[in-house]
Amino acid sequence: MEALIPVINKLQDVFNTVGADIIQLPQIVVVGTQSSGKSSVLESLVGRDLLPRGTGVVTRRPLILQLVHVSPEDGRKTAGDENELGKDEVMGRKKSSNGSKSCEGKEKARKTDPATWKNPRHLSKEIDAEEWGKFLHTKNKIYTDFDEIRQEIENETERISGNNKGISPEPIHLKIFSSNVVNLTLVDLPGMTKVPVGDQPKDIELQIRELILQFISNPNSIILAVTAANTDMATSEALKIAREVDPDGRRTLAVITKLDLMDAGTDAMDVLMGRVIPVKLGIIGVVNRSQLDINNKKSVADSIRDEYGFLQKKYPSLANRNGTKYLARTLNRLLMHHIRDCLPELKTRINVLAAQYQSLLNSYGEPVEDKSATLLQLITKFATEYCNTIEGTAKYIETSELCGGARICYIFHETFGRTLESVDPLGGLNTIDILTAIRNATGPRPALFVPEVSFELLVKRQIKRLEEPSLRCVELVHEEMQRIIQHCSNYSTQELLRFPKLHDAIVEVVTCLLRRRLPVTNEMVHNLVAIELAYINTKHPDFADACGLMNNNIEEQRRNRLARELPSAVPRDKAAPGAGDVSQEPGTGNWRGMLKPSKVEEISAEEKAKPAAAPLPASPQKGHAVNLLDVPVPVARKLSAREQRDCEVIERLIKSYFLIVRKNIQDSVPKAVMHFLVNHVKDTLQSELVGQLYKSLLLDDLLTESEDMAQRRKEAADMLKALQRASQIIAEIRETHLW
Repeated sequence: MEALIPVINKLQDVFNTVGADIIQLPQIVVVGTQSSGKSSVLESLVGRDLLPRGTGVVTRRPLILQLVHVSPEDGRKTAGDENELGKDEVMGRKKSSNGSKSCEGKEKARKTDPATWKNPRHLSKEIDAEEWGKFLHTKNKIYTDFDEIRQEIENETERISGNNKGISPEPIHLKIFSSNVVNLTLVDLPGMTKVPVGDQPKDIELQIRELILQFISNPNSIILAVTAANTDMATSEALKIAREVDPDGRRTLAVITKLDLMDAGTDAMDVLMGRVIPVKLGIIGVVNRSQLDINNKKSVADSIRDEYGFLQKKYPSLANRNGTKYLARTLNRLLMHHIRDCLPELKTRINVLAAQYQSLLNSYGEPVEDKSATLLQLITKFATEYCNTIEGTAKYIETSELCGGARICYIFHETFGRTLESVDPLGGLNTIDILTAIRNATGPRPALFVPEVSFELLVKRQIKRLEEPSLRCVELVHEEMQRIIQHCSNYSTQELLRFPKLHDAIVEVVTCLLRRRLPVTNEMVHNLVAIELAYINTKHPDFADACGLMNNNIEEQRRNRLARELPSAVPRDKAAPGAGDVSQEPGTGNWRGMLKPSKVEEISAEEKAKPAAAPLPASPQKGHAVNLLDVPVPVARKLSAREQRDCEVIERLIKSYFLIVRKNIQDSVPKAVMHFLVNHVKDTLQSELVGQLYKSLLLDDLLTESEDMAQRRKEAADMLKALQRASQIIAEIRETHLW
């Protein structure tokens, strides 16, 4: 148990070397109002005058004070024999707990390393030293004169905080080795104040409060709340701020200072007994030296002796549970038990952080030695990952959205497919447009049949509408191929982030390759549509079948319409032969044959309708041509039966042929995109990158790391080494000391 506090001191040394406070180590934090006696309590625990004293704000930077107990023999041996450093026991109950100021020194602390805490040039005057101190910022300098230590604290405070009364959150680290102290780790903080004085900023109260909370919010810290006995304890700012972070009081110890300065006729019996404000860890009273005693150079030893006499006289029943010596033993015991409780969590935390920093260091990579091989390796890895992302075999698979080959497949069969299916075969065409096209195709002569040219013109116009979504499909695939570059950079080839110039060069090469293939692919897709427009194959098997089916449907509809439109003066049996004649001439499967029965039917109907003088409306008279220019046609006139029938035929033919072409386009465009764009890029990417980038003149420039990469790698390596050393320290403790 006694060796636990030096363990924490070792861990603090380890993490101080890397300048990081990522581990919350157990320590005792001293809080209180200004001039409440905090520094005096610390000096009493040390037994020497080492802290700046005075009125007003004296402590303006946090002071992390590590007290290390060494016996006089150990002190002389350590000072006189460098080779004996740290060989006492596994955890070191003397200077080995001081460790070193670097991770390398810590690893050698149990062997021979005089530079870990001592400078050899001080040996001659350190041989008989029993008490000495060390600052972190002065490296290996040893202080045996405690006046020098106090002066160094003042100088270091002014160096950071300035000559005014301002404060700074940057701590000062001080170690005291003595045979008169118990193992403790304490933090002295600036005293809480309300009103700024001198050159202090207006928010000095808030600054000090935030600084105190920063330390006492650490769940592994013990709060030493210092309150003067000559003030009402109910108004204690120290206890108030301690309760904010420790409402249960499980890690708060109260210290009542200045017991000798209470008003005459009053005592602190009720306060010390916990009757006023109970504190779980206890309340301990001490007597400090007055400013007059300090000015008269009264020693701490004399002060402790006078304190004992005062307690025996004023509080005889409580004398053995109060005083500086009892406070030191209590703090030592509390800190040891607190460290014991925190160690398992500390060990877990250190191991987790070590794994995280190892992973971070791996992502930074090793310094480049063989640049040529490294460049070729990075280029090959990128090209492989790019192709694997398209194939769906990449190491890192995106789970939040489709990417790579899966996205391209989605574009082909979902986006492009649905877009084509949404294209209306007759979109943009109405009956008047079709009728106009039919008439324009006949020229000056009236047509007996629906002209074939009108069908071709109209169906080409509709097929042309498939070109735009096809080109849009190419554009979407091109964009996805661009996105794959970023995906590979972010997830698959982290090494590229080390070399921003190489990354930019690779992106540029792949982008140029994609840009060169885009016009070629667009041209092929344009040709696919042009091929369909070049020849309207009315002998296509699917189109012939559709024509035959339409013949049957139109014939059936014609019969039904004829039965409804015959005049009442003509008996049905006389009309029957005409109908029978038509029925005897079957459709030929060609769309031209569908109109021949219609002409015979119309001529027969006109002849039979003459006695009633009621020709079919809008039907051409026998032997006469209808001149549309001379006949005023209303804009919204009703179409004749023949016109309507002709339009229906054209509409059905357009729809049938359009569906055939759409099916072809839907199948051929993805194949063209894959061949001319995707597969070509996959096949030529490696050779393109090597040809453009693998050049001796570009090696140094391309493999230049980002400015902060080397610094980040060094910081991560130092932190990882510190964490590994800390893990080793804790592992040794757990194995050696069981409780």
